[in-house]
Amino acid sequence: MAIKHSSEIKIKVALDENKIPEKLTWSADDGNIKNKPSKAMLLSVWDQKSKDTYKINLWTKDMPVDEMKQFFHQTLISMADSFEMATNDEKMSATMRDFCDYFAEKLELKK
Repeated sequence: MAIKHSSEIKIKVALDENKIPEKLTWSADDGNIKNKPSKAMLLSVWDQKSKDTYKINLWTKDMPVDEMKQFFHQTLISMADSFEMATNDEKMSATMRDFCDYFAEKLELKK
């Protein structure tokens, strides 16, 4: 199958003198997003040859802890949704969502 279109997502990380992220921005031409600021990002890439996941987890030093908790909660929910779409495993997806509810309850994210 021939590649008909190519798309690029760019992530820029501005570091302080200790190489700690101070600023994160990202761009996605297909989404008309240009240098959009962010306080945190999680990126996982599957390496088919090694059967391993490579991860980039970054957050700026001024990312508030309460927002980090919310960010992780929303990411976990998104992972449950993506898992269901990718595997069609409704039972495990529901179990993952149950954990997300537990996570939110323990962190008092749901009011």
